[in-house]
Amino acid sequence: MRKYLLPERGNFYKTNLHTHSNLSDGGLSPEEIKEYYISHGYSVICYTDHDVFIPHNDLTDEHFLVLNGYELEVNQPAAAISHITGNGKTCHMCLVATEPDMETPVCWHREKYIPLKSQPHKDKVKNDPNEPDYIRTYSHEGVSDMMRLGRENGFFVTYNHPTWSCEDYSDYVGYENMHAIEIMNYTCICAGYPEYNERVYDDMLRAGKRIFCTGTDDGHGKGGMCGCYIMVKAEALEYRAVAGAIMRGDFYSSEGPEIKALYIEDGKVTVETSEAKEIRFTTGIRKCKRFAGKDGESVTTATYELSTDKDPYYFRVTVTDENGKHAYTNAYFTDELK
Repeated sequence: MRKYLLPERGNFYKTNLHTHSNLSDGGLSPEEIKEYYISHGYSVICYTDHDVFIPHNDLTDEHFLVLNGYELEVNQPAAAISHITGNGKTCHMCLVATEPDMETPVCWHREKYIPLKSQPHKDKVKNDPNEPDYIRTYSHEGVSDMMRLGRENGFFVTYNHPTWSCEDYSDYVGYENMHAIEIMNYTCICAGYPEYNERVYDDMLRAGKRIFCTGTDDGHGKGGMCGCYIMVKAEALEYRAVAGAIMRGDFYSSEGPEIKALYIEDGKVTVETSEAKEIRFTTGIRKCKRFAGKDGESVTTATYELSTDKDPYYFRVTVTDENGKHAYTNAYFTDELK
């Protein structure tokens, strides 16, 4: 029996979950950002200004959906900075509200952590006056607690740009409670960072974390916009429908290639794509598979038979086109497909 991993029904909506406006350190107003993304074929964006959770439901219309969110960070103490690199580590996360009427942030502090360019707008944040100021700690426990609070209060939590953040396996393997990792971050890529985080994603999956992966812009102006995104398969362009699809993992990440269908049938996984140079299947064990056209021809479909002698734990698909652009599926876990 065929089981669709990306839903068979619904529409794909081009979506960016990481955007900065001039309410923090972005160069464009929320209205200008909306118009720019519309002109590039997007249907959904999430405003994630630094440390100020300011909803923008007024910008949603019948053709364009705004999700609300914000970005948090916690930095390595100066005393712990390596004398070798002289560069402190940092951990950033986006919190995307899963309901349109969510207004109260988590991990709020009335004085600390709000960046200079966000300061003029902090009075727009509807923090809970009964909650004490939250003190952030750069540690496995501290980051995991911030992510826990986001998750428990209805936010979709992403772990952002680990390469730019100078974090390594010893850092991110200890973080719990995230929903997803940024597998691509366009602004970081434009700045020269190798922010294609396949290996980081596999590290986390093989360490037992069941998380998704997102492609995002992290745009601060037109130079870092409309490069990496997710394609969300949802029943309608409506807040709860799209947010629910994201929470279920009904999306793939891309910077160009399309994934038109993904399904499993009789122990075999099939993916249908736009024209590609290669399609790769990665698993949780030392068994992968690459499909490429002969004599430079493109491929548009590939079928991979899951291992029968040893459970591969998970599999995911990478599509690469002739221009070297990638698309990534989320990981799918074999024990959840039985």
